[in-house]
Amino acid sequence: ALGKGSDLEKAFATAALVYNNYADPEGKLSKPETKSLLQSQFWHFIQGQENKPKYQEIISSLDEESENKIDFEDFMILLVSLALMSDLLQEIKNVKTTK
Repeated sequence: ALGKGSDLEKAFATAALVYNNYADPEGKLSKPETKSLLQSQFWHFIQGQENKPKYQEIISSLDEESENKIDFEDFMILLVSLALMSDLLQEIKNVKTTK
């Protein structure tokens, strides 16, 4: 669908496709499914964050027994929050690409 899209558009489309592949027919994820998705598909960003209080807060909220499900908007907020605190993000900022 975005064969001719920009890199940023393709990145966002990929995030949406991955989410949709894990989501239930209503387009939502349970908290355990969300945690599993993050651990399997976002591992390099969350690696090494285990001791950070904000990371622990996010992950513990996914461990709570609750019928509340995560929609795409909340998932993207989690994704951005985890990426912003990631050590990998700092490494990425130091890389310059040429086009």
